[in-house]
Amino acid sequence: QVQLVESGGGLVQAGNSLRLSCAVSGRTFNNYAMAWFRQAPGKERRFVATISASGSIRYYPDSVKGRFTITRDNAKNTVYLQMDSLKPEDTAVYYCATGPVTAVITATQDVAYWGQGTQVTVSS
Repeated sequence: QVQLVESGGGLVQAGNSLRLSCAVSGRTFNNYAMAWFRQAPGKERRFVATISASGSIRYYPDSVKGRFTITRDNAKNTVYLQMDSLKPEDTAVYYCATGPVTAVITATQDVAYWGQGTQVTVSS
């Protein structure tokens, strides 16, 4: 019943910025924590960013901390991932995710719904 649709991926040069969007369908959006994960070829899907339902709590792994920013606009049912100072190692398919948890989502096992993914390619 809950659907997530990512957009905003593309090909950029290292050092540039990109903003991903995730549009969520469902009446329970405001009650769900949101997260972004990414998966590079041959690698496991890894946590990128998360935000609590109210937007008051945000968390990032060290690999993107200081470069990526997750935000949400509950009025628009949309979550964003602003990616600055992109590096070639950021190249991956980025997935939006959500689940009916009260805090934040930092592991794939906590995800109830996934988006279809959007490709981000960073050239050197």
